[in-house]
Amino acid sequence: MNTDKLRREYQSQGGLTEDRIAENPFDQFERWFTDATEAGIDLPDAMTLATATPDGIPSARMVVLRGFDTNGFCFYTDYDSQKGQELAENPHAALVFYWRELDRQVRSNGTVEKMTKAESDAYFASRPIDSQLAVRTERQSIVIPGREHLENNFKKAKQKYSGNDIPCPSHWGGYRLIPSMFEFWQGCPSRLHDRIHYTLKDNGYWEIERLSP
Repeated sequence: MNTDKLRREYQSQGGLTEDRIAENPFDQFERWFTDATEAGIDLPDAMTLATATPDGIPSARMVVLRGFDTNGFCFYTDYDSQKGQELAENPHAALVFYWRELDRQVRSNGTVEKMTKAESDAYFASRPIDSQLAVRTERQSIVIPGREHLENNFKKAKQKYSGNDIPCPSHWGGYRLIPSMFEFWQGCPSRLHDRIHYTLKDNGYWEIERLSP
């Protein structure tokens, strides 16, 4: 299949110039994330998470951003899932956000650490009941015999915890990616895109450079 017919021209969104960017990439990310939410973009918190095995075999999937601050980006999952196992052996990962309506992309990579049990428990308790039950239904990424098996286990979990608090399982919780790099990409006409790259230096200073598109 030839997909070249899907090509489109990028529209001017005002560009991304050095005199308009924040000195701290977290501040710049917050500006763009706010723009994405205020623009009514569906799932602005969706992000691609890329992990890798110790010998460098990569894998990537969409996850949901569940909070961010100057300490990093937070997400939650089963610790024994593929991504959890890979992070246990190789704690380096990368994130990508893409907001097509604004022709914007943000990349970040860094090291990943588990969040505290208190943080994971608090977030788990804030989830909708069915989302809590889903975690208690079956372990993520394991092979199961079919859809019916999944639905039956969900019903069993629902009956077991009916009227009771659902405890956060020990195999489930949060991770925080601590960035050492950011790249902000703004699509521009004629493919002359803006790419602003932040690199964290040893002294804690963020070096800012412009990259060729």
